[in-house]
Amino acid sequence: MSDKPNPQDLHLDTLAVRMAVERSQYGENSEALYLTSGYVQPSAAASARRFAGEEEGFTYGRYGNPTVASFEQRLAALEGSEACMSTASGMSAILMMCMGLLKAGDHVVCSQSMFGSTIKLIGSDLAKFGVESSFVPQTDVAAWKAAVKPNTKLLFAETPTNPLTEVCDIQALADIAHNAGALLAVDNCFATPALQKPMTLGADIVMHSGTKYLDGQGRVMAGALCASQKLVTESFLPVLKSAGMTLAPFNAWVVLKGLETLGIRMQAQSDNALKLAQWLEAHSAVQRVFYPGLASHPQHALAMRQQSNCGGAVVSFEVKAADPEQARARAFHVLDSMKVLSLSTNLGDTKTLVAHPASTSHGRLTEVQRQAAGVTQGLIRVAVGLEYIDDITADLARGLETL
Repeated sequence: MSDKPNPQDLHLDTLAVRMAVERSQYGENSEALYLTSGYVQPSAAASARRFAGEEEGFTYGRYGNPTVASFEQRLAALEGSEACMSTASGMSAILMMCMGLLKAGDHVVCSQSMFGSTIKLIGSDLAKFGVESSFVPQTDVAAWKAAVKPNTKLLFAETPTNPLTEVCDIQALADIAHNAGALLAVDNCFATPALQKPMTLGADIVMHSGTKYLDGQGRVMAGALCASQKLVTESFLPVLKSAGMTLAPFNAWVVLKGLETLGIRMQAQSDNALKLAQWLEAHSAVQRVFYPGLASHPQHALAMRQQSNCGGAVVSFEVKAADPEQARARAFHVLDSMKVLSLSTNLGDTKTLVAHPASTSHGRLTEVQRQAAGVTQGLIRVAVGLEYIDDITADLARGLETL
């Protein structure tokens, strides 16, 4: 019996459990972990064809692996894309995308609210090689359109953003990109395909840090690009072969198994996040709460349409303070008062992780860039896990109520 279903015939929850490469001759039910750096070829002629890309078959560990292929097939099926190329981390996926699509003189339009390392990579590191970039307000469609130039090749958005959970109109940005002859890439790390499928809204590329919710338990690092077969084969695979930002088979196997529980984890963690956001919004020590599931969120209606009527599992909030110095001190007090939750900059874990973005994920940015992104000294990000909600609120209350 074939172990490879037709993705169009099955529900997302079934694909998350079943989509993979064919079973080996041993008939394993749990997908096999293939730890090998090389592959024995059936003949010299077949080897030549495989290395030339004329025949399917694994040739070298840097180019591909059956376990890695299972992860790629599963994620592509969940996102509704033709193909997927995995990488060693989310940032290496972004680097692969830029190296595969851009050259000196090309222009990229990005949200100014994106993850700090993404802003640094595109705005500073790629600029050394002649790639131009413009950063615009995440939610201002007119600003995105005005930023497009004749040499614009890529629009890159993250929705919801890290850490302010701003939501962009994917369909509107896709129309702008395609009218300019450019591509739209969407970072779907916060929502995952369990809550949002950007390709159904017009995106050409979906980027993932598998380190986050795809793994789901904070164990390994991984990244991926979901796109058309043409983009994967002609633009991304050559970069992988040359640059070697390859996903390790063990990491691929861990994330592959993590995908099996993605749907139920995202729903449960999102339910917790909504309850936490509502509790924070009512707290006297909190200035503002950022969560798409709240009616007070500026893009609440859009988020409910794009994100399967669910706000996701990340909540950010600002503590009340008189000035930035006091805000930083108060935020640190809340963090240092925790006894249950984890002070950690990662997200997507079953454990609730709490961080201070201004000094961590956005710490390498200038103050001007942080202000443009809305990352203040009093901002705290909570990646909500699976603990009992009253234990989560009690741990944060310990600091908030002693400010």
